[in-house]
Amino acid sequence: SNPDLICDVILSADIISTVEFNHSGELLATGDKGGRVVIFQHEEECKNRLQLRGEYNVYSTFQSHEPEFDYLKSLEIEEKINKIRWLPQQNSAHFLLSTNDKTIKLWKISERDKRAEGYNLKDENGRLRDPFRITSLRVPVLMPMDLMVEASPRRVFANAHTYHINSISVNSDHETYLSADDLRINLWHLEITDRSFNIVDIKPANMEELTEVITAAECHPNQCNVFVYSSSKGTIRLCDMRAAALCDRHTKFFEEPEDPSSRSFFSEIISSISDVKFSHSGRYMMTRDYLSVKVWDLNMENRPVETYQVHEYLRSKLCSLYENDCIFDKFECCWNGSDSAIMTGSYNNFFRMFDRNTRKDITLEASRESSKPRATLKPRKVSTGGKRKKDEISVDSLDFNKKILHTAWHPKENVIAVAATNNLYIFQDKIN
Repeated sequence: SNPDLICDVILSADIISTVEFNHSGELLATGDKGGRVVIFQHEEECKNRLQLRGEYNVYSTFQSHEPEFDYLKSLEIEEKINKIRWLPQQNSAHFLLSTNDKTIKLWKISERDKRAEGYNLKDENGRLRDPFRITSLRVPVLMPMDLMVEASPRRVFANAHTYHINSISVNSDHETYLSADDLRINLWHLEITDRSFNIVDIKPANMEELTEVITAAECHPNQCNVFVYSSSKGTIRLCDMRAAALCDRHTKFFEEPEDPSSRSFFSEIISSISDVKFSHSGRYMMTRDYLSVKVWDLNMENRPVETYQVHEYLRSKLCSLYENDCIFDKFECCWNGSDSAIMTGSYNNFFRMFDRNTRKDITLEASRESSKPRATLKPRKVSTGGKRKKDEISVDSLDFNKKILHTAWHPKENVIAVAATNNLYIFQDKIN
């Protein structure tokens, strides 16, 4: 056996494929290519370590999905977790939805710190007692025990998607959620697993006429009848479920007219939208394409109100990025809690943050070298031609295997989570 190969296989299963804070920010969930979900919990800060706002430690780990095989289509279904979405907390337990390419599962994460002792029919070791030896009736009592965190699957939503699921989004009514694949969007009730309603279907009668696919979909944060979905053609459609049961006819259509002077062979590929996210306020939405992030006002469809260049210096490198398939990478984007800043990833383990008020932006790096605990992250700069300055990195020395596709921002604080291949980095605002 080849040891290098074994190592490679292990690493592949450890690659983080999704990151998501829950609604309070107390828990942070990650999913990986091996079908596992790891949940981190925010530890309360210690009195004697004021500079730390508390750390995130592993709270629970469980196997959410297993590899499967579709015998009818002779297709392997990989266990990789595509998305995780938390449900708003109703009681002491936490609930989350996790999905791979085909099957969505609802998980309950609960704590147990007591156990019942003093049964009548069982002895202390759990063995059944001889009924003739039971002469008195005992009332079982609850005794304290070490804290156990249990993850149990409560619902399995299967067999509704012919194509790969790319998005799940919990509705603001907290009763329904939508799931999207390449050509269809389904609406589910969280209590009903055996049927869903198909609300968007863009599959043409003849598959040879297929010109675009759905790349992402999300429910509006406070209007339960509104959702958006983005396409590989760089357009976004907003739909209203009050208008019709099948939302094939959109209510709004967001598209920026293309500048004919910058048209190239790669224009269509790089205009494909890889992520769409509503702002917490519900007034704006943000879309990520290959080179930029755009913020749209829901009241203005003809162009975005803000455009931020993520890595414009790659425009001259599109040919080689096409050859090594990086041009098809799907970068996600996220808002901070107050919608005043946005974050998205890039290559070389760089991630970008944009302040919407000051229009300032910064490039930071998530790597073991640059992020020693308690150290301040130094801004990174990429030289875009001409003479390279001392602290700049040249475009040609960027590592395209190190990419930050998944990031998350704490809903209330300046704490961010950044997934760099198989490492999760958590950064926070420095407190003086």
